[in-house]
Amino acid sequence: METLEFIIYPDGRVQEKVTGIVGASCAEVTAAIEAQLGIVLTNEPTSEYFANNVSQSNVANTTATSDW
Repeated sequence: METLEFIIYPDGRVQEKVTGIVGASCAEVTAAIEAQLGIVLTNEPTSEYFANNVSQSNVANTTATSDW
């Protein structure tokens, strides 16, 4: 499940936390929001940022030999 959490502090700072999005695509999801919020002071990627999307293929390569 993809979630974006925002904490707004009394001094106007906003902390944003993204979970459930694997890889660098989280930056694409949050770019428009961050542009509206203002200057990004820090960025701390989570372990999900560095994870790879795993995809499986149902293709099998087989080689058959015959002495016929």
